[in-house]
Amino acid sequence: MSKTYIPENYKPSLDAYDTQRAIAFIKRTFQDNFAAALNLKRVSAPLFVTEASGLNDNLNGYERPVSFDIPAIGTEAQVVHSLAKWKRLALKRYNFSVGNGLYTDMNAIRRDEEPDNIHSIYVDQWDWEKIITRENRNLDFLKLIVRACVGAVCDTADTLKVHYPQLRTSFSRDVAFITSQELEDLYPALTPHQREDIFTKEHPTACIMQIGGKLKSGKPHDGRAPDYDDWDLNCDIFLWSDTLDRSVEISSMGIRVDPESLDRQLTLAGCDNRRELPFHKMLLNGELPLTIGGGIGQSRLCMLMLGCAHIGEVQSSIWDDETVAVCAAKGVPLL
Repeated sequence: MSKTYIPENYKPSLDAYDTQRAIAFIKRTFQDNFAAALNLKRVSAPLFVTEASGLNDNLNGYERPVSFDIPAIGTEAQVVHSLAKWKRLALKRYNFSVGNGLYTDMNAIRRDEEPDNIHSIYVDQWDWEKIITRENRNLDFLKLIVRACVGAVCDTADTLKVHYPQLRTSFSRDVAFITSQELEDLYPALTPHQREDIFTKEHPTACIMQIGGKLKSGKPHDGRAPDYDDWDLNCDIFLWSDTLDRSVEISSMGIRVDPESLDRQLTLAGCDNRRELPFHKMLLNGELPLTIGGGIGQSRLCMLMLGCAHIGEVQSSIWDDETVAVCAAKGVPLL
């Protein structure tokens, strides 16, 4: 059954040609603004990694990577879920220094995703990573970087509307910060997604921190792999969509695990077997730099800035027949 919802009387703000031009404009402008705000340099990144490297992102732990064999090399490869671990290793290999970082275009296939208005099996995002000092490993520094990310989003949206004045979308630079436990305390009877919606409706730019560990209810706010973000120092950034009347997560980010937090989180998550993987050995031995990093969804950012109702309006993917029929009946053009 399709989970697609198209609001009554919805009509795209731009025609097909201007939509494509606007997508290109957003991507060019945002990555320039974002790189300048965080002092990042663009690098090339892999579409797939070897299974044995341990570099693929395990996400919530149940998602199956797309795997294939490479006979000429004699190994098994996996299409990346994200580049959370690869980026940190790249910073070491490329000899980046404290205060500098990298960003890249990340394209992934998440075969177990359940498509709806904002989810697709195809994922495109700007993955980024930046070297920090041990003194930076705190929530105040996390908030500083979040505000820089939001500033780049707002600067891009302001410039976009100069070129396309028919667009009516706007975003708040005022970020409301809250921990996942504080959010559960406020709305204990609601699901995590319902809490995100009600909080972001009141605070159109919201940042929910400390995701991954169990809350007082005995459940985490959301799943988080134990081997990239420090669960005490991470967050998700949400923007409010007037078109869909709901919150939309545009970024998952955080200060990365150090040897101590990795050791603790691997045990809590029951993933001690990962300790023998090459990446994890380097991290536990203190051989990788301390970093902060995350991903910012390209298609989600585009659909929000263009006021779109469905992510298929700004990216080409595969949809079930019912979704295609619903969108066609409502006049929503899927790429």
